[in-house]
Amino acid sequence: MTAAPRTQLLVITKAPVPGKSKTRLSPPCSPEQAAAIAAAAVGDTLDAVRGTPVQRRVVALDGAPGGLDLTGCVVVPQVDGDLGTRLAHAFADAMEPPDGDLPTLLIGMDTPQVTPELLADSLDRLVAAGPGTAVLGTAPDGGWWALGVHAAVAALVLPGVPMSRDDTAVLTRAALEQAGLTVLDLPQLTDIDHFPDALSVAALCPPGSRTRRVVDSIAAELP
Repeated sequence: MTAAPRTQLLVITKAPVPGKSKTRLSPPCSPEQAAAIAAAAVGDTLDAVRGTPVQRRVVALDGAPGGLDLTGCVVVPQVDGDLGTRLAHAFADAMEPPDGDLPTLLIGMDTPQVTPELLADSLDRLVAAGPGTAVLGTAPDGGWWALGVHAAVAALVLPGVPMSRDDTAVLTRAALEQAGLTVLDLPQLTDIDHFPDALSVAALCPPGSRTRRVVDSIAAELP
């Protein structure tokens, strides 16, 4: 694990709220169960972020922190708008000079199986490739779980990319390449959208992780 010290991690997430968080888990989950899975996934993701040797950690948060542990993170509010707009603004806010003028890797909270080693390796790949490059980690459903850039201006392509579709990653790559960037691949990860995804992801998390405990508990309660 050798992430360059002058890098940062950016997490974009909603505060876990029943009826608003991970709604595609319902059914079979109740809104409260879906929010519990979301809270566990955010907690495990932030643990991995805090365990990664970077200069700065930023959380772009939609909603009030509530019980989230945001220790060691700079918190910026998300703007209104569609997901592409919110992603672009999250990059801009996190990468504002002088504190945030760093190569940045953005992730969501849907892949709590991430490890500090994977995040550090992803940043190392971005830094080693140098300016004019981006890194993109795709998901099997056609979306993506991570995007790394050297400058916030690169994220200005995101509002024009349709999100939450089976071709989102393909269209994101094409937009970045059209902007003149060379896009390098990160490992593919499954993200939590529906309950079968939650089961698959939980199985990849350590037994003591929040996500593993919460998903296993809910699975045992369901008919």
